[in-house]
Amino acid sequence: MKEDIIRQIETNKLCAIVRGLPKDQVRPVAEALMGGGVKTIEVTFDTPGAKDMIETIKQEYGDKMLVGAGTVLDPETARTAILSGADFLLAPTLNTAVIELCNRYSKLAVPGVMTPTEILTALEAGAGIVKVFPAGALGPGYIKDVLGPLKQARIMAVGGVSLENCADFIKAGACSVGIGSQLVSKKLVDARDYKAIGDLAAQFVARLQ
Repeated sequence: MKEDIIRQIETNKLCAIVRGLPKDQVRPVAEALMGGGVKTIEVTFDTPGAKDMIETIKQEYGDKMLVGAGTVLDPETARTAILSGADFLLAPTLNTAVIELCNRYSKLAVPGVMTPTEILTALEAGAGIVKVFPAGALGPGYIKDVLGPLKQARIMAVGGVSLENCADFIKAGACSVGIGSQLVSKKLVDARDYKAIGDLAAQFVARLQ
């Protein structure tokens, strides 16, 4: 199950991060992203109603999209996210208790890491993919360098990833990129400009293929 989710994330290459989205916009935004070719979406748990949003996306688009729960900082939130039906759990931080809980229920944990020591700690705890954050501040070269001695790491680059640099992170060895406000921006959401979100999604997907 976990390996299948990992393979899908690697194939899809792009995880759209949805943060602070009004509950009534979860369907049209998910549809716009899907229309643009996005097959992996993450709803952050600092979004009010995140559990309900994940349940909605899973119920309506679960056969077409992977649905992740983001900003999962502790085991309590992780359990709620798992019960919501999330396919995988992400965090900006490394908490081995969260990884342990995910492994217990055969869910993929994608913890946030920055240093080689944190990457190895996450892998040894059982993380299938690690999320290098903030990737934009570190640059694609950092991913390439760290994969030198840590070839076994599967890396998702998140934070500061844009249309201009997303392909560079994949070329450097990242298996996937996570993109938030550069794709699902507050401006487009507030304007309910779902066509623009879909068009932007298509541009990101094209750059990453």
